[in-house]
Amino acid sequence: MSGSRFAPPDPAQVAVDVARALAEDLGGGDVTAALLPAAARGVVQLSCREDAVLAGCDWFAGCFRALDPTADLRWSAIDGDRIAAGSALCRIEGATRALLSAERSALNFLQTLSATATTAARYVEAVAGTRAVILDTRKTLPGLRHAQKYAVRCGGAHNHRIGLFDAVLIKENHIAAAGGIVAAIATARRLRPQLLVEVEVENADELEQALAAAPDRIMLDDFGLDGIAAAVRRVAGRVPLEVSGGVDLARVRAIAETGVDFISIGALTKHVHAVDLSLRLLPPN
Repeated sequence: MSGSRFAPPDPAQVAVDVARALAEDLGGGDVTAALLPAAARGVVQLSCREDAVLAGCDWFAGCFRALDPTADLRWSAIDGDRIAAGSALCRIEGATRALLSAERSALNFLQTLSATATTAARYVEAVAGTRAVILDTRKTLPGLRHAQKYAVRCGGAHNHRIGLFDAVLIKENHIAAAGGIVAAIATARRLRPQLLVEVEVENADELEQALAAAPDRIMLDDFGLDGIAAAVRRVAGRVPLEVSGGVDLARVRAIAETGVDFISIGALTKHVHAVDLSLRLLPPN
């Protein structure tokens, strides 16, 4: 169950992620949950212990329904909602064995994806009122790229390319191997004319070379604030500019105020501090 404010996750991808997580955790079976009567049913309640932005409800629910298709989840929040510490988020009724066996995988998804959404929201808030768009990167947890990129959207930020297949991003090693910036961009245009072509530059000289080759976007890698401001003046809107490298909450506002179009931040998905969630079995009525 996802909000309508952004594109929902792909159900097939969610199912793959959930199956992989459960297989990793359950192995040949939950030997502790097997101590409980097979017919027992119970109710658990999910609550949040800190302020956060919620993301990952489909993955969370998928873990329970994979083990008990009759599980009944009743949510009081949806992905993208800001949730306050102490909030009750979901009540789940189902087979007790399934509730306890799915608990850790379900929480792992929801804690991690809510952490990504919460971090993204902080960066979006920090640049509010400027033209800068906050982007994620490919620095995602292995196997969770689509999930984390969805969580970034829940936090109000935007996705950069999904992988190596949907945009051309020419970086320093590509430039060296291809014979220079101009040659690399020309080859990209010839081989993949339908894709966005972006080139990374590390200094003012490379910026001039990139401008001459007219890519779709230029990435300023590890430029200082003065260098970013100078690049914005030099480019004068001819090509969208993206800043990458060394971006944190302390300086993202200053970067945005230079007038750049995009700021890409690996920390949205790489520096994950799990949101503190709790799932407790309620006493029988």
